[in-house]
Amino acid sequence: MSAQEEPANIGKVLSFLREWDRGDRTVRSRMLNTFLAQNTGRTFYELELEFAQVASLFLARLTTWMRLTYMFGTSLGLQLKAIGIFLSASSHDQYLMEFLEDGGVLTLLEIVNHSQCKEEEKAEALRLLLTVANAGRKYKEIICESHGVKVIAECLAKSNTDEIQETAWAVLESLIHGNPKYQNQIYRSLIALMMCTSPKAQQLVLHTLHTVQSKMKTAHHSIVEPLLNMLRSLHLVVQDEAINLILDLKCYDVRPMLLKGLVALLRPAKEEVQQHQNMEESEIIETTGSLPVFVQQAAAAKTIRLLAEDNQEVCRELVSLGVIQHLLHAMGNREHYDAQIQASLALEHFVHSYPVIEEHVQRVIGSTLFAAFMHNADTLYIHIDETQAEILLTNKLNITEV
Repeated sequence: MSAQEEPANIGKVLSFLREWDRGDRTVRSRMLNTFLAQNTGRTFYELELEFAQVASLFLARLTTWMRLTYMFGTSLGLQLKAIGIFLSASSHDQYLMEFLEDGGVLTLLEIVNHSQCKEEEKAEALRLLLTVANAGRKYKEIICESHGVKVIAECLAKSNTDEIQETAWAVLESLIHGNPKYQNQIYRSLIALMMCTSPKAQQLVLHTLHTVQSKMKTAHHSIVEPLLNMLRSLHLVVQDEAINLILDLKCYDVRPMLLKGLVALLRPAKEEVQQHQNMEESEIIETTGSLPVFVQQAAAAKTIRLLAEDNQEVCRELVSLGVIQHLLHAMGNREHYDAQIQASLALEHFVHSYPVIEEHVQRVIGSTLFAAFMHNADTLYIHIDETQAEILLTNKLNITEV
């Protein structure tokens, strides 16, 4: 900038700031629209040139106005987008530090948490938090110190819009990486989030837990129960994420709890089945033809097969927990064919692995049904009549060693 240009430019900027200071909501909204149109995508150096090296004065005004008015929704969307121009300006983090020093992160979190803010405003605030988190470890720690993990996790759990859920998830994903000080806090928050009811949120949480768990030396025992409950999901993508996480956890200290829980799911208690039949799930049952406990039973059998196929030691542990008796029980569930199919496929692996199991199973189900089982396990359910189903359901086979 030449010596003659500089004074004129400073005068222009000072005039702009005076107009801002004196302007009402309408004036400021017009100024923000102009600012967005002229400066979107500009770098730090371009913004400094445009504002005669005092762009920070405008950023400070923006941050203050947002902090004072966000509860009333006064041009909040415009404010957030204008601040985004500063925070995303490449090559420098001066604006980022100034924004944080003015309480910017706390204000963004309050917007995300404020029930009166519009969904698009919350999404914009989350995008700014993502920009902050992506700037490096110290910025991630500032978000976490401000109780950001709890706010973002609750937003993910309660929101019904894909945009907000995916952006909140992206912020949590960013906070995981390169942030060892708060890794445990994020991990515990994700475990708690598994209790949410949104299938989309459940899928995202399970996927993120998969990433976090790989960084952890141990697994917290509180992960087991909600993870097993995820197997009830009628959404296959959620089920698949849950099964993948269970497969990961076989290498951690919660393995005995997980295996015991999976085997127990093969035999849902009569009281639990009746309870689900009496609950307000008639629409689900009409749509799917299944009770959630039977969906869970089938998913547990599938998971057991995948675990047993993957690891011989795990296979023996499952046998010691009485898995054969429970798989035979699941094969007799004529109310849910997928449970019969998955249990048959799992049992097939154990039968092929251990001759002693083959002998016992053949004795329990009879030579005719056993021949059909050995010929094609996944179509065995077609051949099971009511009498044979009762034999399977009430079997007392006790194999705990091979």
